[in-house]
Parts: sequence; structure tokens; C-alpha cells
Amino acid sequence: MSSREEVKGIYYAVLAFVIWGLVPVYFKAVDHIDPLEVVSHRVIWSALFLALVLLFSRRLLAAFRMFKSSRLMLGLFFSALVISINWLVFIWAVGQERIVETTLGYFINPLINIVFGFFVFSERLRFLQWCAVALAVLGVGYQLTVLGELPWVALVLAFSFSIYGVLRKKIKIDAVAGLFIETLWLSPLAIIYLLVLNNYGQLQFFKEGTDSMLLLLAAGLVTSFPLLAFAAGAKRISLTLLGFIQYLGPSIAFLIAVYYYDEPMDLQRLVTFVFIWAALVLFTVEGIVYQKGKLSAQNQLS
Repeated sequence: MSSREEVKGIYYAVLAFVIWGLVPVYFKAVDHIDPLEVVSHRVIWSALFLALVLLFSRRLLAAFRMFKSSRLMLGLFFSALVISINWLVFIWAVGQERIVETTLGYFINPLINIVFGFFVFSERLRFLQWCAVALAVLGVGYQLTVLGELPWVALVLAFSFSIYGVLRKKIKIDAVAGLFIETLWLSPLAIIYLLVLNNYGQLQFFKEGTDSMLLLLAAGLVTSFPLLAFAAGAKRISLTLLGFIQYLGPSIAFLIAVYYYDEPMDLQRLVTFVFIWAALVLFTVEGIVYQKGKLSAQNQLS
């Protein structure tokens, strides 16, 4: 691949993770609305937005042909349920001023991924990768022991996103079409929920003013646009580089939570993050060194 394409890939990937880092600001703006209603709007408008993307890229019919495969549809049904749990917990946590804990989840996520790789895909873990996982476990254990609380929001987000990744890895479908079908699966439930709310006079979409209505309508764009940028970047750059760039998202969200929303970050809570950050540094450096050694060995053989 040309260096120009690689540079484009970096721009796309950075754009995706910067947007994901800023996403808490968007959900903070709608935290006065019931989280389940926000998720419902996110599902419905994402399905419509992705349908337009697939239509203009002439892939909509191909996406609908996927419904002929019952195995594929069943897999996407389960992945849709898992990602909906991730969305709901994240939106709830932002509204409860727990953005810091959500960032902990997304810092832990790459380490959970390598554990899933070991157990699900029989991938061999190298010694330093096990050390990185051990540091993460120590960080969570420290918070449980010293603070007397389990960071359940972080763990639910990390594990649900990893399980989602495992399911999607097993399903042979591109990211955009996959998310479109997932949101189609969830749309009937979302529509029924909104109709029930409306029937009982509790639907906030029409009650909170034009600003809130426009924000909810933008949920599809907020959900889908960074995914499109991520997909464009992922196919142009290496997984090692992509893995490094992915830390931009939770890092930006962490800084916003602590310095803009003034979420608490005392020394004891910081210790947990130090363990996780140390694990990520070890994991990233080890991956870069390993890839360089592998590339060097391939060049010598050729």
C-alpha cells in the first residue's frame, strides 16, 4: 500500500477515535432524557442513516440478501443484543457523572481482547502480554480491595465490547452492513418502546424542545460516522498502529471528564488507572517490538 494511502488511513483512524473521545459530550447534552429512550433513538436513526449510506454506495440490496443466511442473521441478532447493552450502560453512566469509569472500561478493553483471543481463538499469548493482563487484574483488584467497590461499569463496557468483537470476528460481513442489520434487529423493539412511552405521555422527544429533538435525531450520525471513518482507516494501516491510535478515544474522554466535568479523581482511584496505563504501555511496546522482529525475520528469509 502506498504511503499516501497509509497517511489517509491515519487521518481516518484519528478522526474516528477523536469523535469517540468527544461522544460523552453529546450524551451529556441529552442526559435529561431517559437512557432507554436515547438508546431507542440511537438505534432507529442509525438504521436510517446506514441505509442511506448503503443505498448511495449501491450496497443496500447486497445487505438485504444477507437475510437469506439464517446463521448470519442469528449471529447478528446476538451481536445486536450485546452492543445494545454496551450502549445503554455507557449512556446511563455518562448521565450519572461516571465518564471516568467508562474510560477505564475502554482502556481495559484491549487487554480483555487478548484474553478472549486466547480462550476463544486459541491464540498463544507471549509472556509480556500475560504480564500486561496481570497488571490490569491488579488494578481492578486494588480498587475492589482498597475502595471496596467493583468498577462494574468499566467491566461491563470492556467485556460487552470484547464479546461483541468476538461475535463480529466470527461473522463474515463488513462493518457498515453488519451494524445496519444489527440496528434493524433492534429497531422493532425501539419503536415499540417509543410508542409505549408516547401512549403513557412519557415520550420526551416532543417535550424537551427543538434542541433536544435535533440532538436525538443526530444520534444516528454520532453512532455511524466514526464507524465509517474507522473502517476506512482500518483497511489502510496496520493493526499495531491502529491499536496505538485507539487509546486517543478514552484518553480524550478521561481529560474531558476530569477537567471539564470535574468528575472526582482522587489518589486511590488514580492508582487503578496507573496499573491499567502501565499494562497498556507494556502491551503496546511489546506488540511493536514483536512486529518489528517478525518483519525483520521475514526480510532476512526473503
